[in-house]
Amino acid sequence: MRDKVASIATPIRLVLLGPPGSGKGTQTKKLMNLIPQFDHISSGELLRQQINANTKLGQIASKYIHEGKLIPDDLITKLLTNRLFNPLSPNSNNSNSKWILDGFPRTIIQAEHLDRTLLQNQTMLDLVVELNVPDSIILGRIEERYIHPSSGRVYNLKYNPPKVPGRDDVTGERLVKRVDDTLAAFKERIKTYHETADPLKEYYDKQGVLSTLSGETSDIIFPKLVSLLNSKFGLKLETSS
Repeated sequence: MRDKVASIATPIRLVLLGPPGSGKGTQTKKLMNLIPQFDHISSGELLRQQINANTKLGQIASKYIHEGKLIPDDLITKLLTNRLFNPLSPNSNNSNSKWILDGFPRTIIQAEHLDRTLLQNQTMLDLVVELNVPDSIILGRIEERYIHPSSGRVYNLKYNPPKVPGRDDVTGERLVKRVDDTLAAFKERIKTYHETADPLKEYYDKQGVLSTLSGETSDIIFPKLVSLLNSKFGLKLETSS
């Protein structure tokens, strides 16, 4: 049974939090299949674009990523907010906007900057969802994860394998490992996430917009996410069980 695609008028401005490898991209893909109007803004994807283009920001970002460290607040906030309020992105800044921020913000400074930018553009954040996946599960996924470089499509040999081993489902091109998809790098990235996540969650909890969804797989978490959106926004989204 397929999910029923929805066309809704309700504005939804959503932030997805969670450690690297927790499934933010997978949840976003599922949501966009359900609600195609969503504009997906991924900090990781924007940074990879900068790295692939060998821009100055990309060179700086590459160094931090290889060391498992966060990109400096001023660089990442400028990159994300410029993308979010780009006049060429018609869904990003209007009264009926629907967007998902994936991987941003990650610090209090970034969150405060985002709030100021939203206020300046006469809009607001509606919901922050943390994906609570055990660290052991995330680390177990990393060795099984491959990507299609040009599109960013992600595969997992156990949970979401390609139809043809080693090849992208759409183009047939070879899948590769990300340079930062190593256990050592991920352990450091997860550690960094936890160090910054607690104060960030407290910040959003005080605003009354934080919800936490727990589970070991995307198939467990996604129905909970759909139920949350239905409850929060008065929707009637339907998804297969």
